[in-house]
Amino acid sequence: EEYEWKGPFYFIQGADPQFGLMKDWATGDCNNGGDEWGEEIKLTEQAVQAINKLNPKPKFFVLCGDLIHGMPGTQWRKDQEQDLKKVLQNTDQDIPLVFVSGNHDIGNTPTRETIDDYCKNWGDDYFSFWVGGVLFLVLNSQLYFDSSKCPDLRQAQDMWLNGQLAAAEKRKCQHVIVFQHIPLFLRTPEEENDYFNLEKSVRQEIMEKFHKAGVKAVFSGHYHRNAGGSYRGLEMVVSSAIGCQLGEDDHGLRVVVVTAEKIVHRYYSLNELSSQGIDKDLVDMLAKQN
Repeated sequence: EEYEWKGPFYFIQGADPQFGLMKDWATGDCNNGGDEWGEEIKLTEQAVQAINKLNPKPKFFVLCGDLIHGMPGTQWRKDQEQDLKKVLQNTDQDIPLVFVSGNHDIGNTPTRETIDDYCKNWGDDYFSFWVGGVLFLVLNSQLYFDSSKCPDLRQAQDMWLNGQLAAAEKRKCQHVIVFQHIPLFLRTPEEENDYFNLEKSVRQEIMEKFHKAGVKAVFSGHYHRNAGGSYRGLEMVVSSAIGCQLGEDDHGLRVVVVTAEKIVHRYYSLNELSSQGIDKDLVDMLAKQN
């Protein structure tokens, strides 16, 4: 039944709770994996409480990667994962959680082992799901960033993605929306390569593939700041973090409203979302049956 369009709905996008980064960032040592994350626990608890209060309820809550700061093989990793799970268990049981793998979750250069470990803890590293006539694709962007230690896994994701996009075309879905950790680009499709975007030739190939398949939007994190731009009708939305901020934004979440014609999104600080909920114009969009 989720293949059918039934009217507008919304979901919540968060990114980079990254338990352990805030202290590391403050002390200027971002390589030890973070030995304190009390601040991130509080912020993620605030995020969960804010989401639980929303009415109507969002269809799901997606976390776009860097769930924790400790890279594979580092000593704080298991504790960070356990503490994040404890906080997320308090999410209203009617709001499904969707997890996207980030570079800290599977490593900057992932291996079959680091990806297997992630999958055991959080679920598949790439998959698709339908909500009300909309196809959502979750991708493992590390395979596009550096798949040198597992080229066969990148090839497998590419084949799977091509199949999903071909099926979407046949089904005539209302929209196709993608979630991944690393943005295709931060501001413009032609920008130079950077730690925070995908390499130009890879980016171009994916953008063109998405454009041809009619993908409407790609939502990501990784940058710890809000950013974004567009490529031939494809919107790139980069959301700032629940956890450590690297720019001027507040700790926050993005509210994404999906209507028959378009995708409308707005970033809220955790304090705003906790105290006042979603703006009236967005709620009004949800009430319109189309």
